[in-house]
Amino acid sequence: MTDAPIATCPFAAGTRGLDEPAPVRAEMRAAGPVVRAEAPAGGPVWIVTDPDLARAVLADPKVSKDTALAPRTWGRWTAGLEPSAAEQPALTTLEGQAHARLRRAHAPLLGAKRMTASYPRMVAIARDLLAPIAGEPVDLMADFSTRYPLTVLCELLGVPLDGVDTAMTACRGMHSQDQSEVAAAMSAFTELATAALNGGAGIATELAARMPGDTSREDLHYQIFALLFAGQLTTDPALGFLVARLLGDPGSLAAPGSSTAVDEAAVGEVLRLHPPAPFTLWRFTTTEIELAGIRLPAGAPLLIDIEGVNAVTAPGGQDLAFGAGPHYCIGAQLARHELCALAEVLRTRYPAARLTVPYADLRRIEPGGILGSRLAALPVVLR
Repeated sequence: MTDAPIATCPFAAGTRGLDEPAPVRAEMRAAGPVVRAEAPAGGPVWIVTDPDLARAVLADPKVSKDTALAPRTWGRWTAGLEPSAAEQPALTTLEGQAHARLRRAHAPLLGAKRMTASYPRMVAIARDLLAPIAGEPVDLMADFSTRYPLTVLCELLGVPLDGVDTAMTACRGMHSQDQSEVAAAMSAFTELATAALNGGAGIATELAARMPGDTSREDLHYQIFALLFAGQLTTDPALGFLVARLLGDPGSLAAPGSSTAVDEAAVGEVLRLHPPAPFTLWRFTTTEIELAGIRLPAGAPLLIDIEGVNAVTAPGGQDLAFGAGPHYCIGAQLARHELCALAEVLRTRYPAARLTVPYADLRRIEPGGILGSRLAALPVVLR
């Protein structure tokens, strides 16, 4: 099995049409089940393109998310690395029993039962936020796509709703290349977490009671930050793609069954075609392993090509929009319910809603690295 690097950079920034396939995905699939590329921070990265192998890797205990295993030459900011597990215990950094213990604390608070109970409030929030902007042309990506998931999250967590604007500013600050802006954003998230814990009316206080006994206040704040930031980061771009396809290409999302089943199928198809992230977060081998005949050394950076795997997964199949294995996204049910609630509001309140530009003219922005893309703009009229 060859280990020659692919010619095209899979991490380049750019723009493309909403449904325009990324040429690099076809190149990677053609190159084999595991391909080598140049990592954004330098050196090799191996990318898994085969669906079955991808699921095996995501469940392999010899592959870790702990960034302490990253190449020493990588800069955290250049590579887009999270803190290591030692620096910051979190669902996205821990492995094994420590991860399982933290996941047990979160799971009931974000599972299907709890999110189903919260669904009517999600519908009401979507309805209330859309009502003031109905009737006139508006770009839903300018404010609504971020405000809606953060309003849902703040209410669920117990953050006072006057903190939504603070949360929006903090989420945007996290994407800055200026480390002082990122520090200011993290400080704002700490204030929001404190407000949620002091309020005592949301799942933040329930999470505090369920966390391991040795959890510090700072670690608890980080868990709440992760729910706010990752929750917005997942739903925001998917929301744009969902509305664009519902209004501009509804036939592609058609499904038989009840209205609820149609909404769920539409959301599932959008997440398959436009996953929140094109790749998984960074993973690293803990020992030398062999994948598809290629020997990878210990500490080798690994990614799963989520967008490419999903493209060859049948509609309704087991795609990787939220990953797989022990690190399957804890907020998957939250994101699905939020998107279904928005689809319901559009269907029932705004049946004549339309795009104000041709569907084919919509563009998606790809920031580069392993970050997901989002629509540059989504001009609509809600009627």
